[in-house]
Amino acid sequence: MSESVKDGARFEPYPLYVNLDGEPVVVVGGGQVAERKIQTLLEYGACVRLIAPEATDALQALAAESRIEWMPRCYEPGDLDAALFAVCATDDPHVSEAVYAEANARHMLVNVVDIPRLCNAIVPSVLKRGRLQIAVSTGGASPSCARDIRRSLETRFPEYWEDYLDTLAELRCLVKERVPGSTDLRTPLYEAIGESNLLARFAAGEHIDAESAFDQIVAPLLKGGER
Repeated sequence: MSESVKDGARFEPYPLYVNLDGEPVVVVGGGQVAERKIQTLLEYGACVRLIAPEATDALQALAAESRIEWMPRCYEPGDLDAALFAVCATDDPHVSEAVYAEANARHMLVNVVDIPRLCNAIVPSVLKRGRLQIAVSTGGASPSCARDIRRSLETRFPEYWEDYLDTLAELRCLVKERVPGSTDLRTPLYEAIGESNLLARFAAGEHIDAESAFDQIVAPLLKGGER
């Protein structure tokens, strides 16, 4: 997806993560591209309404399972009502223009696939490891390059990062619960956790739960009065 262009001038989009859990999203178009977009939207908890006279077998199956709402017809003005985000994945330029115009009038997020000037939201290539998400964009210079960069990051951040970050989150909660006082008192403890060998142990295949990590890393500092 390219950078946005208005009045002939290029501008860089503002990076932003949006919580779509339970939010209404409209997808116009029922082909393979729309299928990929919808699968991803469902992973993020969006409530998807599909507008398309025809749809892939996979999309029809999702509709039959009530995982998405499918309106088997062409797009009509008003179809974006109450939606937070719209995705248009059709090769009909008139439909693309109409979807963008309605979304723009409603001041809502819209992504018209492969037509940058009809987008106020772009979808980067994303590496996901549980709580960790790394989004890569080349500003439209080369989507394939963004994909390659994302794939290279997969080796830098292997699967164990998901468990590691889950443990860090639980460990942070334990520190907050068990170390009273100001944030300044807890900051050195968080730093000690970050400087410990916890990540290396996960990389070596060891799984350490938050309680064990607290006992091994934090508790000795508390006993030593290093607060």
